[in-house]
Amino acid sequence: MQDAPELDQLCINTLRTLSMDAVQKARSGHPGTPMGAAPTVYCLWQEFLRYDPADASWPNRDRFVLSAGHACALLYSLIYLSGIKAQGYAYPAGDHLAVTLDDLMNFRQAGSHCTGHPEHGWTTGVETTTGPLGQGLATSVGMAMAERWLAATYNRPELPLFDHNVYALCGDGDMMEGVSSEAASLAGHLQLSHLCWIYDSNHISIEGSTELSFTENVAARFIAYGWHVICVDDVNDTMSLRTAYQEFLDTDHKPTLIITHSHIGYGAPHKQDTREAHGEPLGEGELRLAKQFYGCNPDKHFDVPRGVVAHFAAQFGKRGNQAHAIWTNLFNSYQQQYPDLANQIHQMQERTLPDGWDEGITAFPADAKGLSTRDASGKVLNQIARYVPWLLGGAADLAPSTKTELQFDFAGDFQAPSSEPAEESAASNNYRGRNIHFGVREHAMVAIGNGLSLSRLRPYVASFLVFSDYCRAALRLSAMMELPLIAIFTHDSISMGEDGPTHQPVEHLASLRAMPGMLVLRPADANEVIEAWRVIMQSKNKATCLILSRQTLPVLDRTIYASAAGVARGAYILAGSEDIPDVILLATGSEIALCVTAYEQLCAEGIKARIVSMPSWELFESQDAAYRDQILPPLILARVSVEQASMFGWERYTGSYGSMLGMHSFGLSAPGAVVSHFFGFEASHIVTAAKMQIARHLASAIIPAPLTVQTTQATTP
Repeated sequence: MQDAPELDQLCINTLRTLSMDAVQKARSGHPGTPMGAAPTVYCLWQEFLRYDPADASWPNRDRFVLSAGHACALLYSLIYLSGIKAQGYAYPAGDHLAVTLDDLMNFRQAGSHCTGHPEHGWTTGVETTTGPLGQGLATSVGMAMAERWLAATYNRPELPLFDHNVYALCGDGDMMEGVSSEAASLAGHLQLSHLCWIYDSNHISIEGSTELSFTENVAARFIAYGWHVICVDDVNDTMSLRTAYQEFLDTDHKPTLIITHSHIGYGAPHKQDTREAHGEPLGEGELRLAKQFYGCNPDKHFDVPRGVVAHFAAQFGKRGNQAHAIWTNLFNSYQQQYPDLANQIHQMQERTLPDGWDEGITAFPADAKGLSTRDASGKVLNQIARYVPWLLGGAADLAPSTKTELQFDFAGDFQAPSSEPAEESAASNNYRGRNIHFGVREHAMVAIGNGLSLSRLRPYVASFLVFSDYCRAALRLSAMMELPLIAIFTHDSISMGEDGPTHQPVEHLASLRAMPGMLVLRPADANEVIEAWRVIMQSKNKATCLILSRQTLPVLDRTIYASAAGVARGAYILAGSEDIPDVILLATGSEIALCVTAYEQLCAEGIKARIVSMPSWELFESQDAAYRDQILPPLILARVSVEQASMFGWERYTGSYGSMLGMHSFGLSAPGAVVSHFFGFEASHIVTAAKMQIARHLASAIIPAPLTVQTTQATTP
């Protein structure tokens, strides 16, 4: 920038005009922030960001997250002018730009790589999907935590493989969202010195001035969080921006917040500093006037003046290419000295597993008293984590309850290193630790998990199922980005007992199953837990919710009942496979034990029953029709589903005339067994429903029966 200030200004104005033109042509979008924040991101990308445009997957690249996702026209313009090359499934084979001028001209249109908000995986150069405000900030904390963990785990003297920085651009809306506060608090506690948030403070939101609702002292709040805070009074003062970025690089033991003051819609004479510049096109007249203010030709659209692309290549491109080349040589030396560690890094990047990763898992013996599926999961998790070093995570202050603490030697806690010397042989608490203490921050926890996953680690997060409501916005992005995030939710039904309706999930299973791309697994016993973990660990592109019980469940005798390996297909015949059944009992999780008791009673009475364990509807639906019909023969209409949850969706499997035993009210504060009895979850009720189904369908062979659904009836005690 110092060598060619006029060319720098031309590049900044080109970013502005491309963004403005894209929004205007689409007749939709947000031009104001790109116009105001263009100098901020230009200075960062041209002088500081280490990013190889030829390889956007370079592991040690700096990350740039646009948390203010509505300003995506600015990011797309940066990607285009920087010459970032396309990678991934969303592009045809060959050498292509990630964003072309044609993409910009088709902003927000079907097929364009310039979508309405940034979408990771669809557009190379987009580090994470953003749009819901605050999500990008929280995700960037996960990326910064990943950098610290990778550096502490794999760096060796003279071989610093990981030392990248994470930058996130945000706006007033991001700062208002609670998830950003949760994430900022944790980042300050963890002293994430490689994290820099850039707060584009333009004081305008959709409803108008932020004076309407947001008057706090943001700088003071972040100082209280333990951040280093820098203020830049005018983003058009690029020298001040440069000084601020360098100050971030020179700051240790703290994350940095750079507050940059800008004018939304900068240069638009009638719309600058107004809400009209925020979320709608400028209009052709205002667009022309703004271009004239910048010294650009108002008659040209999507104009890229001569020298702009070359200037990006000479600075951003050249610096990134050189940094990547140096790193590649460093990694080659590292690979020679530490081949096993280098192989781990390669496996992480490819999302593959070490050989023998599941050899330590042994089947649970049959046990009528049993154990809870959360306890079984904790044992399996610890066995797997011993052999998969990049499997790490934690809970929202609930690890003792969710059984998600890694307890083997050297697992340790992920914390900022202590200033006091520690014995190397001791299980130390530092950035190498694999137990993450998220605190009571469910929303940020999952968003941070997304950042860890985007950095190619294998994170798990955990809470009670009822609190998945707090996690949902971030879980939705996990599924949308096809990240193999593992969300462990325990205390999965009304049987958790005394905590009462506030803590007893009812509608949550249906809600998670309704989310596209989300894999939900609710195992019935300890051995189904093992098979569920096998499914989870081998998944490369599915977010998973593992739903587990608080109460103990019998460990089924698999010499009598079918192998739990059927979990991999989503549903399988647990018992009654040898004959065409009179009635089918369908259930998940803890209710399978009730179905087993009912099944044995029905068999004793000469009724041919079948139990189908359905731990995952999504896996079952992915099977071919022949398998699905084998498990649920279409001609067998006598069916009973049992689940201590909302019945929504079960009609897909019971049919219009099947019986569903489930919940249609909130729960009850009482011991778990009392709650189950109160709502009718007993084997005798399943037996009754099964007999009614058989009778109904025998009769309907002559006269069709009216639709009557058998459910539990919740009443006030």
